[in-house]
Amino acid sequence: MKIAVAGKGGVGKTFVSATLARLLARDGYSVLAVDADPNLNLGYSLGLEYEAANKIVPLTGNEALIKEKTGASPEEALGNIFNMNPRVNDIVDRFGVNAPDNVKLLVMGTVKGGGTGCMCGANALLRVLLQHMLIQRGEILVMDMVAGLEHIGRGTARRMDAMIVVIEPRMKSVDTVRRILKMAEEIEVKTILAVGNKVMRDKDEVFINEKMKKLGVPVIALIPYDQSVADADMEGIPTIDYAPNSLAVKAVKELEELLIERYKP
Repeated sequence: MKIAVAGKGGVGKTFVSATLARLLARDGYSVLAVDADPNLNLGYSLGLEYEAANKIVPLTGNEALIKEKTGASPEEALGNIFNMNPRVNDIVDRFGVNAPDNVKLLVMGTVKGGGTGCMCGANALLRVLLQHMLIQRGEILVMDMVAGLEHIGRGTARRMDAMIVVIEPRMKSVDTVRRILKMAEEIEVKTILAVGNKVMRDKDEVFINEKMKKLGVPVIALIPYDQSVADADMEGIPTIDYAPNSLAVKAVKELEELLIERYKP
């Protein structure tokens, strides 16, 4: 089962990704959690100590690795020849970090903006690595990703079972889903599913269902607003550890069961 979780910043996609990965691992599945968000919060949300999570160098920032695999560092790649199809089958084992419940975490990072040198080598590395994780590796893949879908190319996306867009009852969140849908169509993502989060009222539920129906995106789960999520964050503890019986965690558990039934990993 290969799942990407996307959405507007702040909607709770990292909470969903981390909790889903931990629940799957607790049920005996081998889980690879991939952080492809520029904020790099997945390790912390999985339950790594802050200091340990903060020391992880994302693959896009590992110049030695990029040069090893592509033959050129980001600075050297500009105007030079580099390997567009690097060997990547050792990267998860070398750079994966063990997180609670035996989840394996890989911090990919994301494409950087202007002024940071040519990222062509890093892009080539990420493209081939993602293809390797989707096609050749056998774990369940849960990828917490930025809304821009920078890592996913045409062809590779077809290997993904589903992209889950996390949406809160706000119009800005809906606008982000529209942008994701447009990019997903361009790269031929087959299945887009919505998960509503921070649902407080019937009005919130109606809003999410109506807006997603207009966009043609099935809503497969609704996660209620849960103060435990904010309290856990204040304590620096994943919600699944701080309040394992909270309404939000129970809702993600139902989501996990639905995905297992749907894709039968």
